[in-house]
Amino acid sequence: MKIAMPKNEDIINQHFGKSKSFQIITIEDGKVTETKELSAQSLQHNHGGLAGLLIEEDVNLIITGGIGQGALDSLKEANFEVIRGVSGKIEDIIDSYLSGELKDKNIICNHDHGDHQHKTIKILNKGI
Repeated sequence: MKIAMPKNEDIINQHFGKSKSFQIITIEDGKVTETKELSAQSLQHNHGGLAGLLIEEDVNLIITGGIGQGALDSLKEANFEVIRGVSGKIEDIIDSYLSGELKDKNIICNHDHGDHQHKTIKILNKGI
């Protein structure tokens, strides 16, 4: 299994579409076997391009902080599993995932590209 996380140094980037790089983590038998950094510099706010880049890397799961509906839709259309609303150091996040503690917080980042003001929207599942 391969996990991708947008990164900002050693922490998860809180703006998926604006990420300059991703940490790609390979998990085998419940352990990290490989990590690498993947540049996405030329694909910022290119939702389909980011999904394509992660498809080429054989990623199965994306763990992210904030993500907009357009980016989320592109990832879901490409059959990625997505865990949203995560914050902290990448190493700690992977530990939480491997121990089964990491859960999707079901949030969408809503912002205006003109001034990049962000607000987070929590989506409530009403059983529809």
